[in-house]
Amino acid sequence: MTNKERLELARWVVGQCKRAGADDAAVNVNFQRSVDVDHRDHKIDQLKESTQNSLSLSIYLGGRYSNHTTNDLRRETLGRFIEEAVAMTRYLTPDPDRSITDIKYCQGLVERDLKLVDSAYESVTSAERVRIARECEEAAWTGGDRVVSCLGNYSDSYGESVLVLSNGFEGQSSGTFFSAYADVTMKDANDVRVDDYEYGGGRFRRDIPSPQTLGRKAIERTQAKFGQVKMASGGYDMIVQNRAASKLIGGTLSCLAGINIYRKNSFLVDKLGERIGVEKFTMIDDPFIESGIGSKLYDGDGMVSRRRVLIEKGVLKSYLIDWFYSCKLKMEPTTGGYSNLVYEYGDKPLDGLIKRAKKAILVTSFVGGNSNNTTGDFSYGVIGHYIEDGRIVRPINEMNVSGNYGELWNQLVEMGNDPYILSGNRRPSMYFKDVQFAGL
Repeated sequence: MTNKERLELARWVVGQCKRAGADDAAVNVNFQRSVDVDHRDHKIDQLKESTQNSLSLSIYLGGRYSNHTTNDLRRETLGRFIEEAVAMTRYLTPDPDRSITDIKYCQGLVERDLKLVDSAYESVTSAERVRIARECEEAAWTGGDRVVSCLGNYSDSYGESVLVLSNGFEGQSSGTFFSAYADVTMKDANDVRVDDYEYGGGRFRRDIPSPQTLGRKAIERTQAKFGQVKMASGGYDMIVQNRAASKLIGGTLSCLAGINIYRKNSFLVDKLGERIGVEKFTMIDDPFIESGIGSKLYDGDGMVSRRRVLIEKGVLKSYLIDWFYSCKLKMEPTTGGYSNLVYEYGDKPLDGLIKRAKKAILVTSFVGGNSNNTTGDFSYGVIGHYIEDGRIVRPINEMNVSGNYGELWNQLVEMGNDPYILSGNRRPSMYFKDVQFAGL
């Protein structure tokens, strides 16, 4: 089925919903194909391939709302599916804020090529997929006698979808994604086992680094953990590596969500226009980055994508509010989730941030822990390195960092110039002053 055929089907489903008594309907017809290969112990450990066609249907009827999903896209069976969906919706409790998106937020859709599809996807063979996974594992085994086990992985996916709303909105999207990684477990001089990985990929096959690069970096990251110790508790500067920084950003993003604003489950309630961080902290949602992981022309509500400043020089400018919670909050909708987050980047890579530190903990990953949206308090386990006078002294483990997001973003002193482009959250490495760590 092509996107043109999906569009025709979605229009038909919307019409059937109206005939069955629905006030409005939203229909998403989706195709997804994915392949995932694991190579371990010099053989294929797992090979998964899935191909799925699905239809998601949202019904609006007298303030009532329901959502239904099926994988059977035949019209002769969809008719009964639609009738039952509408009939079941009548039994729900009405909510006056449940309605389909106001068409004014769905207008202005401009067709533009965001370069999200690699035309070479169809030419990728099964043999090539297995080869890349195998070579990732082989590269990881070059770490010597201390290597205990290795895993090489390759995956790719292709998706197409259409969204049709009874308010008149219609949208189409498609995209590819490719990735590979090498994971290695090694034992140090004390026979303590440590592990790490290196990952790469993007919208195009060419975005995957060579297996040799992935294996070498996985080994280097793992060896850097040899001899981990627990440091004394106290205040240290904190440098967070870009790939780990999503934990801190995510704890703040959840507090921008409309559902948490409505439920008063956010320390950022009523903070629009107020300073919540230093001037170096700027966060922008940009849906139009070419080949961006999160790039899109519209969201799940059919609202047309727009570039939006969330935090500008430390001042909170916007929440992430979908259509439903905009009605609850009596606020303008923005969108329920981000696309690509970009920041005001600094002028130093991670090495440059390390060189400026006198006494700091470099966090390379967060382990477990939790955060409280209402208060902004957080506590996470950390793995990383102790830095003294601009150089890495030793690896650390079994420590916790704690604080409050309302204070943390005012402790930010520098942003790196190394955005993590393997995610829609393109956060850089970050340098914070005087953060509390618990250890010995």
